[in-house]
Amino acid sequence: MLLATFALGRTISFLLARQGRRFIERAHLPGLGMIFRALAKPGSMLVFAGGLYVGGRILNLKVHPAHDLSSFWPKLCQTIAVLAVGWAVYRLVDALEYWLARWTARTRTQLDDQLVPILRKTLRVFTIILALLFIAQNIWHWNIGALLAGLGLGGLAFALAAQDALKNLFGSVTIFADRPFQMGERIKIGEFDGVVEEVGLRSTRIRTLDGHLVTVPNSTVADSPVENIGRRPYIRRVFDVTITYDTPPEKVIRAVEIIREMLDARKDHFPKDLPGRVYFRELEAYSLNIVVYYWFTPPDWWQYLAFTHDFNMELLRRFNEEGIEFAFPTQTLYLRQNPDSPQRDA
Repeated sequence: MLLATFALGRTISFLLARQGRRFIERAHLPGLGMIFRALAKPGSMLVFAGGLYVGGRILNLKVHPAHDLSSFWPKLCQTIAVLAVGWAVYRLVDALEYWLARWTARTRTQLDDQLVPILRKTLRVFTIILALLFIAQNIWHWNIGALLAGLGLGGLAFALAAQDALKNLFGSVTIFADRPFQMGERIKIGEFDGVVEEVGLRSTRIRTLDGHLVTVPNSTVADSPVENIGRRPYIRRVFDVTITYDTPPEKVIRAVEIIREMLDARKDHFPKDLPGRVYFRELEAYSLNIVVYYWFTPPDWWQYLAFTHDFNMELLRRFNEEGIEFAFPTQTLYLRQNPDSPQRDA
């Protein structure tokens, strides 16, 4: 009887696995094929549990009054059957992951892609716990509630120890719900500035500009201001062009005109609603200050540096051609001799 049940289970497992391969290779239905392959081995196990139950009923397992197996045998068969069903659900999570991955591939955010493996692990753990609780309470009639209540101070200590883990878990839920950033974006959280590499249930990993991998707890990410540098529409530059105090007003006006001409020649790199700005703003202690504003697009750091380099070189060249001198901190000292002090003979 056992051999026949085992052979039948192996046959069903083989047929389901072969049908799954056909769906994948010939019909080009990988999702449906994964379902058949996931059910193959658990199906064999379920048939084996059914065969054990039928065999026990036929044999009427009661070899001795002191060793009555008639009540134990059905429970054993039911346990194997529940384990088979749980195993099937456990393996079906892979098929669910396949369909979720296809769905998240059509979304713009990459956080969904990171959420799929986390959801897979969570569902698998939930399936295992649910199957074990069902077996313990409904088949073997163990009082799970009394067992959990009996943990007493141990359970309280565990709950206190798990506070940080729960905070990080809720922090990850907040991140996936609000989506303040995506994978691959550059963000700044507190003192950490870098690119997001991974978002997990406990922490977020950031590759800093120095190349270091920083692991930040999700509770910290959820409670801290997140500066998403990767989503900025432009890079703003504000700087002062300082010229000497002996520069005549005509040349000050000419300096402003030169900078304005340079900005107008590069207006394709600025947003239409944010053109470059230049003003003669301040009279400082050592210089006359001309302030310059521009908002560079696209917000690529290396393109911005190349643009800034060309802008500065042209500014230096044109100021030299016009005879406009740049200022730097200087001091002029005037020495006055006290007329009452004695004169030395030369």
